[in-house]
Formats: sequence, C-alpha cells, structure tokens
Amino acid sequence: MYIIESYSLAVIFCFITMLCWGSWANTQKLAASTWRFELFYWDYVIGIVLLSLVFGFTLGSNGSGGRSFVADLQQAELTSYLKAFLGGVIFNLANILIVAAIAIAGMAVAFPVGIGLALVLGVLINYFSEQQGDPVFLFAGVGLVTVAIVLDALAYRKLSNQNQKPPSKGLRLALLGGLLMSLFYFFVQQSMSLNFQNPTSGKFTPYSAVFVFALGILVSNFLFNTILMRKPVEGDPVSYRMYFAGKPSIHLVGILGGVIWCVGMSFSIIAAEQAGPAISYGLGQGATMVAAFWGVFIWKEFKFAPKGTNGLIAAMFGLFLAGLILIIVAGNQ
Repeated sequence: MYIIESYSLAVIFCFITMLCWGSWANTQKLAASTWRFELFYWDYVIGIVLLSLVFGFTLGSNGSGGRSFVADLQQAELTSYLKAFLGGVIFNLANILIVAAIAIAGMAVAFPVGIGLALVLGVLINYFSEQQGDPVFLFAGVGLVTVAIVLDALAYRKLSNQNQKPPSKGLRLALLGGLLMSLFYFFVQQSMSLNFQNPTSGKFTPYSAVFVFALGILVSNFLFNTILMRKPVEGDPVSYRMYFAGKPSIHLVGILGGVIWCVGMSFSIIAAEQAGPAISYGLGQGATMVAAFWGVFIWKEFKFAPKGTNGLIAAMFGLFLAGLILIIVAGNQ
C-alpha cells in the first residue's frame, strides 16, 4: 500500500484534508436551490463509500509496504471493526446535528461553536492517546485557531444581525454535535496500527479503516437521515420517492461532495503515522477557515457587511495562519 515516509509530505496531506473538509459543502450550496439537504446527504454518503473503495483497491493495494486492502480486512479483529464502524456512526450523527443547528440558529452560532469545540477537544483527545508533537507549540497553535474561529463567529453575527431565529436550541445542537465530532477520529485511529510499514496484527491500516468507517456512516444513515427526512428541522417532510425522482446530475453533485470529504479523511489518516493523530486532526479541522475563505472571496457573503467586519475577517485569517504554523512546528520538534 502507499505509505508517507516524511513529515513534510504528511503536512501537505493534512493541508489537502483541510481544503477538502472546508470545500465539500460548496456542492450542497450548488444543489440547495432545487434539492433538499436530506436528499443531498444520501448522495454525499454514497460518495464517501465509493471513494473509500477506490482508494482501497488502488493506493491501498499497491506498493511493497504494509498489507494490501483485502488482506488487511481479512486479518482484522472484531474490536478493530467495531471501533472504526463506531467512528463512522459518531461522525454521521455529529454531522447531522451540526447541520440541523445551522438550519435553526444560522452559521454565526452553529458552525463556529460546533467545529470550534470539535477542534479543541479532538486535539486534546488525540494528543493524549498518542503523544506525538511538542505540546506547547501544539496547544498554542490550537489556541490561536480557536480565537480565529471566534472572530469568524463575530463576523457572521455582524452580517446576520437582523436574524430573528431563536439560537438556544440550535446552540445546544451545535454543542452536542461538536462534542461528538471531537470523538470520531479517536475511534478510527484506535482501530489502526500507527506503524504502517509493519502493522500490528489484528489492527487496520489506513485504507481498510476508512472503508469500515464509511460503512458505519452508510448503515447509520438509514436511521439518522430517515428520521431527519420524516421530521426535518425546517420545511416539510421528504420521501425516498422524491430522492429516486432526482435527476442524475443532481445526484452526481452530492456524490462529488462525499468524494471530496473522503479524500480529506483518507489523507488525514494516511498522514497520521508521520504527523501524529493530534496534529493530523487539528490541521484538518482548520477547515472552518477554508469555508470562511469560500464565503468571503467566492460566494461574496460579506459584500454588504457592516463597518468593522473587514477588520474581523483580516484578524481571523492572520490568527489562523499563525496557528497553523505553530501546529506544523509542533510536529517537527
């Protein structure tokens, strides 16, 4: 299988993760005018599963190091399957809760609170499970990224100060979603051996771990998304008949969203051996700022923002870049 052999390449993979995790939602934005999120989400999940299989039979099955994709699945112990699968279930529930929170309270409350909490707790959890990287630089970097996320929230609040949606329920959903989002990566990396060249018997290597994780998302989606379809947080209920009536082009948009997200997840897991789980996860969750970049410069969400917003945005990007530099330095100590 393909294995990263240097820290610098691992950092590049983590940056690709950040770009993917911060960009996949553009596909939902493209489909939103004609396609409900609950229906889009099925295609998104299908895209995740498909990409995990493609990587498994290509990158995961070529090269002289480690175990091949199929052989790795065959030798893994039940506990490894349960951990990776549980990681998928937790991620899926967390993702749906955060999306529901956005629908109720708006981006200003839900996304920075949910992903900000996931970033801080996730780095702590993954660092103490596998203590790789200098903790001073790592936590200082995470602190700066957290402040940047807070500034992002303030900028969105200025933009949406006329919004009358009650935030309390949305805030609770965002907090719960962020708590769960901080846990999923831990379970996936616990199912793996972090020595990819000579992996521990009974544990997964990256490609098989991501595939079983994707199966956890798919299976749990029959429960979580079915509930959301029947009892949506906004709008009328939607049906499976409506999903199957969708045009092929609209389905492909959702599948593309899942493929983009899973490229990020796969690259993050592949980078975890050299970078360490905490740094790999922490850099990836900087996706909040990538999403902000899309909103500011591509979708022009702040075009008519009130005075003072541009200063918050500039400070946000500055702190974010400084935080990323510290996280990268932490892994090179």
